[in-house]
Amino acid sequence: MSTTTLTTILPAEYGLPLKNANLLLTTPYLPLEAGIALTKDGMHHIAASTYMKSCTSKMITWWFGWVHNTEQYKLWHPRDHVFSDWIGPRGNNGDYIGGHHLVKEYIGGSLAKLKISFVDPGVYFGDNWEREFKENGYEVAICGRIGRWDPKKDSDLEKLEAGGVQVEDTVYTGHLIHLIKEEEDGVRMRSRFWLGDFEGVEDVDVRKGLVPEGLAVGVLKHATEEMAILGTILPELYRENVKCAKI
Repeated sequence: MSTTTLTTILPAEYGLPLKNANLLLTTPYLPLEAGIALTKDGMHHIAASTYMKSCTSKMITWWFGWVHNTEQYKLWHPRDHVFSDWIGPRGNNGDYIGGHHLVKEYIGGSLAKLKISFVDPGVYFGDNWEREFKENGYEVAICGRIGRWDPKKDSDLEKLEAGGVQVEDTVYTGHLIHLIKEEEDGVRMRSRFWLGDFEGVEDVDVRKGLVPEGLAVGVLKHATEEMAILGTILPELYRENVKCAKI
């Protein structure tokens, strides 16, 4: 089966089920490395790959522990990124696991309010993930649940944007993995998203229908753009801030 880079939604033979995420470690090039496919369990699987010249895995780790507020977030995608706040560990030290990134951004032309809850790579790669990463040449995996975030009322959003208390309702609907491998003069990031993982939904056809038309294409486009932008700004940002970093 040849590697496919179409942006149409491909059938399940191209989709990587979330439960098989470990195949990313042992298979450098899967049938889908850039594009969208359904999975056998009805999720939309999105694949993207970004080469980041002069970047390192340490820089990537630092970035996800640093990008908290709206000013920082807009650096990542000046056109599509609108708002950002953070619940969890703070400080310039690369800590992000256990944190929650609350964002407002345009995806496919529509404004999305998302909550990314970062988790340990072991959630997706198993208890032996550190050994398996080392064996297969991977350094870092940024992993998280993706949810739709909505303030309970407008006043709560105003408090949030003013740096006050965070009060929100979240419905988790997907997952993300950014897998990083060091190369001779940079890093390669393999980004993967799974959309449609709604709690209590087991029917494959129902799950397929819960992902709005055009959303997967919008995620692919947005992720490709923002990671390309990050690759150009990260080395200088890191140099400017690393003297204060504790990583």
